[in-house]
Amino acid sequence: MRDRLLDLAYEVSRVTEEKVGVIDQVIRQTGILAINARLEAARAGAAGSAFSVVAQEMGSVAQSIREVSSELRAAIGANVALLESAGETLRRDLRGARFADLSRNAVEIIDRNLYERSCDVRWWATDSAVTSLLHDPNGAARRYASERLATILRSYTVYLDLWVADCEGRVIATGRPDRYPDAIGADVSRAEWFRQAMRCESGEHFHVCDVARNAVLGSAPVATYSTAVRQDGATDGAPIGALGIFFDWAPQAAAIVGGVSLDEDERIGTRVMLLDANFRVIAASDGQGLLEEHYPLVIDEPRRGYYQRDDHLVAYALTPGYETYAGLGWFGCIESPLRAR
Repeated sequence: MRDRLLDLAYEVSRVTEEKVGVIDQVIRQTGILAINARLEAARAGAAGSAFSVVAQEMGSVAQSIREVSSELRAAIGANVALLESAGETLRRDLRGARFADLSRNAVEIIDRNLYERSCDVRWWATDSAVTSLLHDPNGAARRYASERLATILRSYTVYLDLWVADCEGRVIATGRPDRYPDAIGADVSRAEWFRQAMRCESGEHFHVCDVARNAVLGSAPVATYSTAVRQDGATDGAPIGALGIFFDWAPQAAAIVGGVSLDEDERIGTRVMLLDANFRVIAASDGQGLLEEHYPLVIDEPRRGYYQRDDHLVAYALTPGYETYAGLGWFGCIESPLRAR
């Protein structure tokens, strides 16, 4: 509807200019005829005096029509310009509001996904294989725990690995020791995920780190969730170690920003992004700037909004969180050219 309105405005402008041009041509022809008539009347002398008056009136009529044509062109041109401006503003506002909604939808989808990760880590921290290992970290317990973690990974393909660390921050079991051999024995005592896990007040609590590259996991970008493993798996049991789970961020995030519902024209030159609370690009439909670029987002409204920057429209939305997962203050963001290329 918005594009149809602009198309109509452009068509009115075109037709008006075309028809006024025809009128101008007729006026010129009429003026030439009036001049020729006056010349012929002058040659005819007294016999042509009456015709001279008619020729003069023809010239006056032509001049009047010329003035009306000029006023018509000015009036219609001004109103068409206003109509075009109103149409452009309407198109920008409707598109901006729609893109803000799509931005919210994108960040909400990822947070719904990550809410499930917060459930996973709290659930698996109570697994008997994990708790038994931390009670008695012998060789058999480690093998059993590793087998159990590997079984989980085969079912939950969104993870790169799962690590169990003892109270001192030493990784004693993982789900993929063959793929990531450096994880076993790694000292994670200073890692945020471990330190925060050991501070969790109960088994109902967890910690999540912003997306970052993990050197032990091949420098892959991961979202890390952690919680304390507690005595006998009890919610209020004393912490005896920590469980860290590493969400395979890149393919999941790429699927979300690449799956935003844009039509073919809108996709041209459009960039769909997920930004962290500091506006760092953590996912982008063009694959550029990941974990390095800080996008210059301008927040006019705290929850969602849009604005024009140069010849682009920028729309954004803050995560609403999902269920008990408040999120990390991430934004969905869409940057798109105002006009199709």
